[in-house]
Parts: sequence; C-alpha cells; structure tokens
Amino acid sequence: MERDGVEGLGSATSPLLLAEKITGDSNKPTGDHSITPLLVFSTFVALCGSFSYGCSVGYSSPAESGIMEDLGLSVAAYSVFGSIVTIGGMIGAILSGKMADLIGRRGTMWICQIVCMAGWLAIASAKNAWCVDIGRFVVGVAIGILTYVVPVYISEITPKNLRGRFTSATQLLVCCGFAVTFFAGSIVGWRALSLLATIPNIVQIVCLFFVPESPRWLAKLGREKEFEATLQRLRGTKSDISEEAADIRDAIETLKHTSDEARTLELFQKRYAYAIIVGVGLILLQTFGGNSAVSYYLGTIFAKANVSTSVGPIVFALLQIPISIVTILLMDLFGRRTLLMASATASCLCSFLVGLSFCFQELHYLKEFTPILTVVGIMGFGCGFALGMSGIPWVIMAENLNLNMSFHCRYFL
Repeated sequence: MERDGVEGLGSATSPLLLAEKITGDSNKPTGDHSITPLLVFSTFVALCGSFSYGCSVGYSSPAESGIMEDLGLSVAAYSVFGSIVTIGGMIGAILSGKMADLIGRRGTMWICQIVCMAGWLAIASAKNAWCVDIGRFVVGVAIGILTYVVPVYISEITPKNLRGRFTSATQLLVCCGFAVTFFAGSIVGWRALSLLATIPNIVQIVCLFFVPESPRWLAKLGREKEFEATLQRLRGTKSDISEEAADIRDAIETLKHTSDEARTLELFQKRYAYAIIVGVGLILLQTFGGNSAVSYYLGTIFAKANVSTSVGPIVFALLQIPISIVTILLMDLFGRRTLLMASATASCLCSFLVGLSFCFQELHYLKEFTPILTVVGIMGFGCGFALGMSGIPWVIMAENLNLNMSFHCRYFL
C-alpha cells in the first residue's frame, strides 16, 4: 500500500524537475516494457479526443467574421459564443471523474464524441445566436470530459517508463487540431468548418470498438481474467506482466479501503506538499498564461495591428506543430525544468512585446512598427508557450505523482 502511495515520487524530497537527462540504464526500472502495436493504436484512438479539443480551441477565430455577418451578432454576442465553451468545459470537468469510473474510460470517450458531434452539427445548422451558443456549450461539456479521460486512459494503458512521453502527445494532437482548424477555416465557411470538426469525432467513435478498456478500470471492477488478458495484449505476449499487475492490484486494494474524502485529504499530506505545489503551480501558470485568449481572438488581434487575418493565423497555427514535436524530442535531452524556464521567459517577453506594440499605436508613436512588433510578439509567444508551458506541466503530473494523486489533481484543475 505504501508503495503505491509514493509511486513515481521516489521520495518526498527528491527533485521533480531535473535539469539533467532522466534516462539511463542505471536508473532503469525493472518493470520497463516496450512499445506494442496495440498500445500505439489505442493511444492514437484516445488522442482523437485531444485533436477534437484543438478543433474547438481553433474554431472561434476563423469563424468570427462569418458568424457575425451571417447571424448579425455584435462583438459582445460573439464574445459569449467564444467563451461559453469554457463554461461547458467546467461542467464537463465536474462530471468527468464519476462518469469515467461509472461506465469506463472507453465508454466515456465514446459518449463524449457523440455529444461533441451533436454540438458541432447544431452550430452548422444554426439560424440564430441561441443555436450556435447551445452548440458551442455542448461541445464544451464534451471537451471538458475528454480533457480528463484521455490522459487518464493513456496513463493507465502505458507502462511507467513510457507514461510521460505518451502523455505529452496529447498536447501535440491539440496543436494539430488547432492548426488544421485554422488552415481549413481560411478555405471554407464557418458551417463547413463545423462539419469538418466532426471528423475526429467519427474516427474515435468507430475505432473505440477495436481498442481495449483500461486494465486498471477492469481490475477495479474485479474482472480479473479480462484485466490480465488486456494487460498482456497491451504489453505483448512475451512480456512479464506479473510485477505490473501486482502493483495495480495493490493500488486498487488501497482505493477500496479509502473513502473519497480520505483520498482528497491525501493531497494535503506533508510528504506530497512539494510535488503538489510544483504540479498545481505549473498548471495554474499554464492556465493564466493567456494562450487560450490569444487563440480565441487571434484574428481580431491581427486585424487591430493591420496584419493579414488570413495568413497570420495560419502561420501561427502551423508553427505549433513542429515546436510541439521538438518539445517531445528535447524533453529527455535538456530536462523538463530547462524547457519550462525557456518557455516561460519567451512567453513573457513576447507578451510584453505585443502589449508594447499596441501601446505605441494608442499613443500614435512609432505606429509603423505596430504590425512588425505584433507579428514577432504573437509568433514568439505561440512558439515559446508550445515549447514547454503548453504540455510539460501535464507530463510532470503524470511522471512525478502516482496515478491516484495525478487523477485527483486533474479533476480539481
């Protein structure tokens, strides 16, 4: 029981953010497993949920002018449309934990994608502001649940030695969905863009029939034979799963003898203080970093700075993909802390640069530099944020807290 309580932490005083390489044979856990085709396919199917999230984030900006013109929305009314997805997301987050435990991770993703697709169809067929707002809200509810259950599912099907890298792929797919939506939005109208956003929903709905349920959830229900068979399939027929299966059983046994209140209070134990402060602090820094606001109103920002609203957002979105890939490749080379410090510094300086450009514009001083400073600042902010602050906080949560602690933190955040 105690072993599960500190899984991934090593000790309460061990550093979480190593600047050095964290890989190496000397520290290699005995329970390491290799990547299998089923593990890759299951992760890909789950990541369709992250792609859907990227589509919802990237939809507001390219659809802004079309929706306002066709439905006669004011700036305030469109602001409601753009922000109501976050309200739906908060409600989805409240439902996510219980829903994932009740019907399973795979069932939750399946239902969420159906709900999300219904929301996109409501937006595509909307004739007034109420319809688009309701559709956007429904998408937000589904996305709020998916942003919890997708990393939970990936964490539960991957072995410890691969958990961090596989979890970091969620942000890559968010960036891909964001970029594809921006690019498609420059070609098609807002109604067609809504229909295109249903493609990842359909892909996941179909493919979920061919992936296994989370072995951890099966063990929690006491379905031992199915649990062992699923875990063996995910690890490969020749892998020894006895140690990992024992760890999961110990964790489940601990949960059975611990109430929900006690598990919540466990977050406030002294031995977890450093890990919780680092993890939650990074998530809060990520949340208040301004990335969502920039993404939702990127077109408006460029328009105010007299920059092309068709080329600028596309370049911004496309830059996210290679930067996210580079982040995954550099994480083990330079360490999480180095990338986080570089990311936070770049994001801060570039945000200041954007603010300075509009300050010059308001003061009618060096107005000719406003477009240049805005483009450099916004592009730098996007690249800087994607370099570390966008995804690494969740990787740290997955790697340095045991699954139970990590899931509780995700639930509250």
